Amino acid sequence: MKRIIIISLAALLLAACGGQTKEDKQKKIDNINARISKLEATKNSLIAASDTTSKEKIYPIKVQVLKIDTINKTANFSANLSAYEEVYLAPATPGRISQIFVKIGDYVKKGELLVKMDETQLSNAKIQLAQLETEFARIKALHETNSISVQQFEQMQTQVEVTRASVNFLAENTKLVAPISGVITGKYFENGELYSGAPNTQAGKAAIVVLQQIEPLKAIISVSENYYTQLKTGFSLAVTSEIFPGKVFNGKIDRIYPTIDPLTRTFKIEVKVNGEGKLRPGMFSETSLNLGEVTAIVVPDISIMQQEGTNDRYIFINQNGIAKRIKVELGERINEQLEIISNEIKEGDELIVAGQAVIMDGSKVRVTM
Repeated sequence: MKRIIIISLAALLLAACGGQTKEDKQKKIDNINARISKLEATKNSLIAASDTTSKEKIYPIKVQVLKIDTINKTANFSANLSAYEEVYLAPATPGRISQIFVKIGDYVKKGELLVKMDETQLSNAKIQLAQLETEFARIKALHETNSISVQQFEQMQTQVEVTRASVNFLAENTKLVAPISGVITGKYFENGELYSGAPNTQAGKAAIVVLQQIEPLKAIISVSENYYTQLKTGFSLAVTSEIFPGKVFNGKIDRIYPTIDPLTRTFKIEVKVNGEGKLRPGMFSETSLNLGEVTAIVVPDISIMQQEGTNDRYIFINQNGIAKRIKVELGERINEQLEIISNEIKEGDELIVAGQAVIMDGSKVRVTM
């Protein structure tokens, strides 16, 4: 199209030269040729620029071949400490509180009386039971002489048993005793108040007092599924707290939950912590578990990228001149090296360790460093 325009322009100029001298015509023809050459040069420059733009950029990179090393691995976790056991003490039915024998901070032993409820219902039930037992003794004597029907005897026997069970139930709920040894950490009523049975604690449970076993303590920790086959009950952990700098407390894995959360890809473990009378429920703690020598892939920390606005980490692998982005999880740190965990990497892959900041998944790359 450009060539046609140039030729048409030349024809028009030649037509305009009619009636002029030979020298004038030659001069105009020379001018026309010069302008045509200039237009050709401009066209060639535009074509060259277009070709340069259409070529895909190739990024220079430096790579490092991945290899499996043996490292001394330590798994680190953080968690809030909680009471090893916690009981929200309350009677099974509403009633008036006669007396509470403890206050917050008291240490109590298992079996110790903590709360006494009003015994009016219990007294009435005991009187009713005594009357029924007397009547049942008479009915039994008549039954033995076949003076009454079997049905009458069985009805009275059932009534006595039901009333006796009611008396036992009221007796158990009239006196609240400590099911474990521990410390009173909550008290929600006073003597003479009416216990209604409505939830009245932060845990959404109903209670007159709360009893906690605070020695030992426990920590519930969420652990990556990658550790599921490596952890066993009884494994020892080192527990630390910022409140006691330099102090290490002993912990052991007490329970491993049998399921993995599909959303977070983690499972829970319970750690029994010997707080030595210093640690308390609610404190923040750090725990570390020595897993011994394991095989792992360790890479320079500068090769690991972080997706903006998230905690996702990733690396780039060189696959025949194409950059492939791979999401990884971080493991143990050894000086300036970090363990990476992913099912998509293997020994022998070429990790991009320089130039990865300017490339994307699928970018063309060339090893030049």
